[in-house]
Amino acid sequence: MKVNRKIIQINEELCNGCGQCVVSCAEGALKIIDGKARLVSEIYCDGLGACLGECPTGALKIVEREAEGFDEKAVHEMLNKSKGVSHPVKSHACPSASLQTFNPGTGCQKANEPITQESNLSALTHWPVKIRLVPPTAPFLKGADLAVVADCAALSYPNLHRDFIAGKVVLMGCPKFDNQQEYIQKFADIFNTADIKSITVPVMEVPCCQGLPVIVQKGLELAGKKIPLTKVVISRQGEII
Repeated sequence: MKVNRKIIQINEELCNGCGQCVVSCAEGALKIIDGKARLVSEIYCDGLGACLGECPTGALKIVEREAEGFDEKAVHEMLNKSKGVSHPVKSHACPSASLQTFNPGTGCQKANEPITQESNLSALTHWPVKIRLVPPTAPFLKGADLAVVADCAALSYPNLHRDFIAGKVVLMGCPKFDNQQEYIQKFADIFNTADIKSITVPVMEVPCCQGLPVIVQKGLELAGKKIPLTKVVISRQGEII
């Protein structure tokens, strides 16, 4: 049934087909078709506009018009059907939105590193890492141990790669400046789509950081999942409290 509500509108003349909006839409309402972003179905768009900030050309905006009502059940059914399906962004998309997986510490750099020296190579196995940019269907999320890292913690803790990223899939974000409700839904979609084994959440001791494990916990509750969750608090001086 059609109702008067907020919904995404795409200016095709401004759209360059980069695909960044596709990755940031947790509901899967957008796709790149014939080189342009398209709304797959009105029932998949919740009208919250999480995709707006990812568009580099300003081709997206939220308008209020008559449209089919948002159908959350249909969204979940569609996302469940997409389990295990990777939807990489086209080659001309911004590298920040292009899904990649790779083996850390390989090649000449690792071969030439002295065996007596503690490794200082990156433990990162995938890209992107920002919570907003990683789709629930990303192949590297399947069966992963998840590290949800607060932005500031990454700068404060000197052994982040060794202690929290090695062997894990990492997602980063800021609970103070990012959209918390969007994050809750994103994590719920991830937990419903990917068979996450465990979750570690390194955060700073400052109050604003404490919202990140709460967001993850609410995502678990929304998804109806029970996954082991460990919160790690780091001081301003980079020590685990």
